[in-house]
Amino acid sequence: MKWTLVALAEVPPQPWRNGGGATRELLAHPGPTDWRVRMSVADVHAAGPFSRFEGIERWFAVVEGDGVVLRLAEEERLLTRGDPPFRFDGGVPVHCTLFTGATRDFNLMAAPGQAQMWRVRGRRSFGAAAGTLLAVYGHDEDTQLEFAGGRVLVPARYFAWTLLEQPGTGVVASDHALWMEVKP
Repeated sequence: MKWTLVALAEVPPQPWRNGGGATRELLAHPGPTDWRVRMSVADVHAAGPFSRFEGIERWFAVVEGDGVVLRLAEEERLLTRGDPPFRFDGGVPVHCTLFTGATRDFNLMAAPGQAQMWRVRGRRSFGAAAGTLLAVYGHDEDTQLEFAGGRVLVPARYFAWTLLEQPGTGVVASDHALWMEVKP
């Protein structure tokens, strides 16, 4: 199985229109203009609204900084680097406030019900069907993948992904990583 590795430092940041931050797009699958799955790391420098994506489910996780408060229509969510990823409707208005300063955050966007994201602390076993997109991002820690009898080391601040050609099981191991699965 071949994993594609993307170094965060090699992806140029794209400034936001509102001036509040910049995004590094790590994956837009199948392509940048017709994506069905998008994963990125955002540097948030100032409070402000999130871009809206109608018909998209978003997953959000803080990977650096003290954290944020996300305000949605009916909910307010405080998120720190240790919290589970937060899932929400990409079409609803969301306002982000920073706790004490800039944050770096991981974002996963896909059709509703198609994707999941977890924090990995230790070892996490997984099993996935053919056609599933698997991905991992370890911001401060190296991550070890064991799959189909092979091992892959994903260095800190690298993103790794693969599209399964056949069903399989494996293990992801890290002290602090994000693991994503997107159904076909």
